[in-house]
Amino acid sequence: MDNTRERITTNIRKGVLEYCVLALLSRRDMYGLELADWLTAHGLTASEGSLYPLLARMRQAGTVETRWLTPERGHARRYYTITAQGRAQLRVFAAVWREIQPHVNELIAEEA
Repeated sequence: MDNTRERITTNIRKGVLEYCVLALLSRRDMYGLELADWLTAHGLTASEGSLYPLLARMRQAGTVETRWLTPERGHARRYYTITAQGRAQLRVFAAVWREIQPHVNELIAEEA
């Protein structure tokens, strides 16, 4: 990736990552590595290193809660759950995204 593309990709990822996490957690509770794997596989984060500090901030902000579960085999995992506040923020993000997306698409259509 050239420097300009990398910078743009990084900025967009940073802007939407929190809401992508909330959207995933609105489907079901997930543990950190599970979130990281999904987000990385879909190009929404470059590494686990950017996700865990975000999850800690989201927990402090009250948009996610955590609990530890130990499976029959294996080690304990911290599962993340979206809160009512997180769902409210996700609804606002979704509304804003739907509102601005067509305008951005229109503006860049001629450049693509």
